[in-house]
Amino acid sequence: MTAPVPFFDRARGDLALQDELSAVFQSVLRSGHYILGPEVEAFESECAAYLGVRHAIGVSSGTDALLAALMALGVGAGDEVVCPAYTFFATAGAIHRSGATPVFADVLPGSLNIDPASAARALTERTRAILAVHLFGDCAPMDELLAIAGGRGLPVIEDAAQAFGAERGGRRAGALGLMGCFSFFPTKNLGGFGDGGLVTTDDDEHAERVRTLRAQGARRKHHHTRIGGNFRLDALQAALLRRKLPRLGALLERRREHAARYAALLGGRDLTLPDAGAAGHTFNQYVIRLKDASLRDPLRSSLAEQGIGTEIYYPAPLHLQPCFARLGPPEGSLPVAEAAARDTLALPIFPELTGEEVARVAAAIASFFG
Repeated sequence: MTAPVPFFDRARGDLALQDELSAVFQSVLRSGHYILGPEVEAFESECAAYLGVRHAIGVSSGTDALLAALMALGVGAGDEVVCPAYTFFATAGAIHRSGATPVFADVLPGSLNIDPASAARALTERTRAILAVHLFGDCAPMDELLAIAGGRGLPVIEDAAQAFGAERGGRRAGALGLMGCFSFFPTKNLGGFGDGGLVTTDDDEHAERVRTLRAQGARRKHHHTRIGGNFRLDALQAALLRRKLPRLGALLERRREHAARYAALLGGRDLTLPDAGAAGHTFNQYVIRLKDASLRDPLRSSLAEQGIGTEIYYPAPLHLQPCFARLGPPEGSLPVAEAAARDTLALPIFPELTGEEVARVAAAIASFFG
């Protein structure tokens, strides 16, 4: 029986580092420092150097990174923040949790990143920021977004949860806007061993605010200058991630190689493929689009029958989620995001995937189309 092709298999990479990671755990155990501390400080410094920013602040998750960044800006009740309608829920959820209202923009047909023209139309007198998502590991069109936002004196925050190591114009994600927000959820390019996140910025004042907010609004014990949260990064997560960071470049190259092979094998089908040659794309996900949306679910079922894992990112755009339905816009208003929810399918792509497995996935898709 042919072995299945998992959508994602984190254990393949981790088991190869088992001895080293076990030694790291023992080191943290002996240190007695479990929250923040020297390992977190060292990891923050190394991330800042890698990403090309002045400040990197470790936090408890990617979602909390977004919330802390919005809180550092003073975003709250009565404010609006523009974000794409086609992304993971946390993008808009963090805006809502800050007290502000998410205002949804459509996305570009090619990259599925936020459409600058749609974002510009979504701006009002209540807009406090644009929250751009670097979807699937491909940077949003930041030059255009920054130009639009700059004309109104608005900051642009990067939701770079899926894009650690991605680049645009020679600069890395997290160094393009006022603040960048990352996730170390296990499936990410730089995946941790539980939840974890990072906020990046070149702005000293905003960095200080985030550091204060992550520790209940206090920079020294029992002295609270702000109302913050418990957004601190665990020392164990930082210590383990430090051992993976130097390997990230090689891991991203493997993702790009898989993407290029998919493109070579799937070209000419009734599919729209991501641009495997896009400079700086890290392919946290490899998402194809079916030109006939009615075939998406049958294709997924066919692949599942052959033991090939897939996922749908995302089955419903945010403006049509029940909890946001009252905000609008109504169905039909953001056609690209709505179409993407119907016709996208994510294929297996992770560094330890083999070339033979990529070929099996492509062959199964080719067989489906006859």
